[in-house]
Amino acid sequence: MNNPAFRSHWSWAFYDWANSAFATAVMAGFFPVFFKQYWNTGVSATESTFRLGVANSTASLIVVFLSPLLGAVADRLERRKALLLLFTSLGVVMTGALYFVAEGQWALAVLLYVCGVLGFSGGNLFYDSLLVFVAQPRDYDRLSARGFALGYLGGGLLFACSVLVVQKPHWFGLDDPAQAVRLAFLSVAIWWAVFSIPLFLFVEEPREPRASQLALHGILVDLQRLAQTIRDIGKLPHTFLFLIAYWIYIDGVDTIIRMAVDYGLALGFPANGLILALLVTQFVGFPATLLFGRLGNRIGVKRGILLALGVYVLVTLGGAAMNQAYQFYVLAVAIGLVQGGVQALSRSLYARLIPHARAAEFFGFYNMVGKFAAVVGPALMGWIAIMTQSNRLSILSVLVLFVVGMVLLLKVNINAGVAAAARA
Repeated sequence: MNNPAFRSHWSWAFYDWANSAFATAVMAGFFPVFFKQYWNTGVSATESTFRLGVANSTASLIVVFLSPLLGAVADRLERRKALLLLFTSLGVVMTGALYFVAEGQWALAVLLYVCGVLGFSGGNLFYDSLLVFVAQPRDYDRLSARGFALGYLGGGLLFACSVLVVQKPHWFGLDDPAQAVRLAFLSVAIWWAVFSIPLFLFVEEPREPRASQLALHGILVDLQRLAQTIRDIGKLPHTFLFLIAYWIYIDGVDTIIRMAVDYGLALGFPANGLILALLVTQFVGFPATLLFGRLGNRIGVKRGILLALGVYVLVTLGGAAMNQAYQFYVLAVAIGLVQGGVQALSRSLYARLIPHARAAEFFGFYNMVGKFAAVVGPALMGWIAIMTQSNRLSILSVLVLFVVGMVLLLKVNINAGVAAAARA
């Protein structure tokens, strides 16, 4: 830890360990189950699926509109860490507050959940943008993969402990599984807060002396920077093309992450089995993501992403056809093999295609397109489920997103994109 680069690399990556507990235990795990069985008691499966889809889409839509402007503010003030702290605090407080939501209060649960997702997604914008200051380009793939891998391990460990408490609440002096799930939300908030500390202590954000512009004038400056960034992205054709491809294929990835448990419940699979399948995904994802970081260096980052997306195509087809619980476990393993890889390599590829001095602005657009995709996918699944009364048909809608995203990604010339970004 005496080596500053070593310390900053691991401190940066540990933020993934911290906030992935929210993605795993809340977004993918307990919230969909608790939302359907506790906060939506007496409501049909398709209706609760629709409500969950709208909740996820609403949260993502807010991030869509805020991300580019927040990125411009962060780069102008050079306060990426301060804004990361603000959004981390929002996510931590809202997640902890889920503990106090009583049975049947689905609207309050949605409100807190949306604010928690805003803290999680907004924080990731500033966290991602720090990658270009923490590492050299040759280290992007491995460090990005290390972060996601730690996220899988850390989120999985806390999730596993929470699952044990939920399944055996009396061992821990709790009255019932519902109380254990509520306690799990509180434990995620504490975990997220505590393990975020190394980043704020040991990751340094380079700052240049400049006059701070606040209030109305500062906002006008940020809007001007935002407009300029939009024009500049248009002048970087391969960066722009990658953003479009990412927008489409990450829609499918995020939709499966957020809606998989709900989908399994709608097919009649037991909740405990679905939660255990998520644990399988987490622990498979840890070594697989590290492997993808090396794979990006070995076969090329674009080929690595395409490989992962090809597996998602097979997973989507398998998900529409499955009718036994064990098949959910098979798909969980397959997702674990590639989920972290596609996320990590996408982040590191984009970091190569942008001007580093304006990383937060450009990562604002990166997060914007990713979350705008998550507006469409869950809402589309929920809408098709309502219209057709078939959850199997709803999941097939995700398939086209992977195929179109792969076709567009094939057209991205990374070398040309890197050269253009260096000149920008």
